[in-house]
Amino acid sequence: MDQRISLVTLAVGDPERAAAFYEALGWTRADSEPGIRVFDLLGQSLALYPRADLARDMGLTEAELGTGGMTLGYNTRTKPEVAQVLGRAEAAGARVLKPAHDVFWGGHIGYFADPDGHVWEVAFNPFSPLSPDGAFRWAGYPDTDDQPPQSG
Repeated sequence: MDQRISLVTLAVGDPERAAAFYEALGWTRADSEPGIRVFDLLGQSLALYPRADLARDMGLTEAELGTGGMTLGYNTRTKPEVAQVLGRAEAAGARVLKPAHDVFWGGHIGYFADPDGHVWEVAFNPFSPLSPDGAFRWAGYPDTDDQPPQSG
């Protein structure tokens, strides 16, 4: 198994409402089949799928599906961008769980929950600079000789 995540699927109550939230953040929806809303990202996609359908696909009840204890991470290029992203998310309908603040390890983070309760961490990590196209990796992209492979 290759070390990657290709698709993140979020269970949502109303896919169109959920898609409108992400579009209000400035994301562009990809063409997709009826019943699912998809956003192509850098190297993977985010899918918004009806909660009842996802539970049925897994052989679970909606109650068993739950929401899970995890965060989706969005890293910024600069410290001020953390508050800007949180503000944009709140304007789009998110609930800010914790405003932008410095953290003990030297970064700057904040949290919001999308309209379906999925928690996002918005972070500036000075130890993990993003590539010019915004790609993230734990140790960062410190120079142009160490960039991710370009698709083509």
